[in-house]
Amino acid sequence: MSFFERLKSAASAEWRAYTEHPFTSALADGSLPEVAFRHYLVQDYLFLIEFARAYALAVYKSPRLADMRDAAAGLSAIIDVEMNLHVKLCAGWGLSPDDLEHAPPAVEMLAYTRYVLDAGMRGDLLALKVALAPCVIGYADIATRLAAQPGALAATNPYSVWISEYAGAPYQEVAAKALAQLDGLAHLYATPAREQDLIAIFKEATRLEAEFWEMGWRVDARRGSSAG
Repeated sequence: MSFFERLKSAASAEWRAYTEHPFTSALADGSLPEVAFRHYLVQDYLFLIEFARAYALAVYKSPRLADMRDAAAGLSAIIDVEMNLHVKLCAGWGLSPDDLEHAPPAVEMLAYTRYVLDAGMRGDLLALKVALAPCVIGYADIATRLAAQPGALAATNPYSVWISEYAGAPYQEVAAKALAQLDGLAHLYATPAREQDLIAIFKEATRLEAEFWEMGWRVDARRGSSAG
């Protein structure tokens, strides 16, 4: 069993609550309220900014030049590619760059990103990568499951573009590379004495990812605005 599979097995309840959250199922069948998705899009944009900071921290935490290059490439991909794609997706939902830039951060977004950054500051590159894994690898897992649902990729589903983006080959390759890097780092630095601490980080990061989905339900319940 690979290191990532051991993490996922140890956090099976948290992983299931995250990857099979009703928010994701509602993306597949198109039933997710639009106000919930718009709120998610705004907060995900703010999340990407903090995610970029985590990759910048990964450069600093990298023990080898090859690790630095990988982290720098990830940082560039977020800032130069993924954020631009996200802005285009948001435009299709009536959200302008100004809406995104001036939106107040949600508590759930702050809790998750602060936890990831803290795990990286306190630990080494492996600890940081473990904290990032639920997002990077989890989205590929979720999108693969959703894409297999009847009608999920149909033009009539307003969320088919989102599903296609993460189920598509480019993102799946990103996730596969992240998984391989994580397992490679674990081979070098994950001693048996550390494994329980790393599992704890993975569990908490996965729980906070589920809270990110839950945030959408709360917005819909109170009919909040897309800017939070």
